[in-house]
Amino acid sequence: MVFDVTQVKGFLDPAEGERLQDLAQQASRTAACLEVGSYCGKSTVYLGKGCAANNGILYAVDHHRGSEEHQRGEEYYDAELFDQQLQVVDSFREFRKTIRAASLENLVVPIVATSQVAGRGWANPLALVFIDGGHSEEAAFTDLNTWSQHIIVGGYLAIHDIFPDPEEGGQAPYNIYKAALASGEYEVCETTKTLGVLRKVA
Repeated sequence: MVFDVTQVKGFLDPAEGERLQDLAQQASRTAACLEVGSYCGKSTVYLGKGCAANNGILYAVDHHRGSEEHQRGEEYYDAELFDQQLQVVDSFREFRKTIRAASLENLVVPIVATSQVAGRGWANPLALVFIDGGHSEEAAFTDLNTWSQHIIVGGYLAIHDIFPDPEEGGQAPYNIYKAALASGEYEVCETTKTLGVLRKVA
């Protein structure tokens, strides 16, 4: 059976996924790539396919307990991902099924932890960081502050769900995009739908 990434649970537009794949293919030539917020693995597959072109490594950071909007009673709650025994959201089983079906187990390194915990003592240089974790201000800025320092010059910072108009979506991802740009360390690359891309220059 041919694997179809569009059938994986998730909220990534195919055009955004293809852009991530292209970025990962470029970036993985020089260093590892990392994503924050894997959910069920849709973005992981696109990024993993890009890394595979260079036999690269993709670190996939997610606590797999769901973001705020994935909890019971919230807008994006999915009963299929709710562990009735533990009474918590658990997307890790679905994530592992996705990575196995996509034949990416040999290059995806799952890190089941919060972004902050995963980043403690992190020393590996990164050529691409994709942020699509929690969308609260605290969560988004934690992701930015934890991982941006590890991006090499020439590497990419990609942020999902960029909505300049507050009427269209939450502002936390856009706010960290603006903060990264204001730091003077990044230049703007082309945006693909709601996927903002910055390139580190300093």
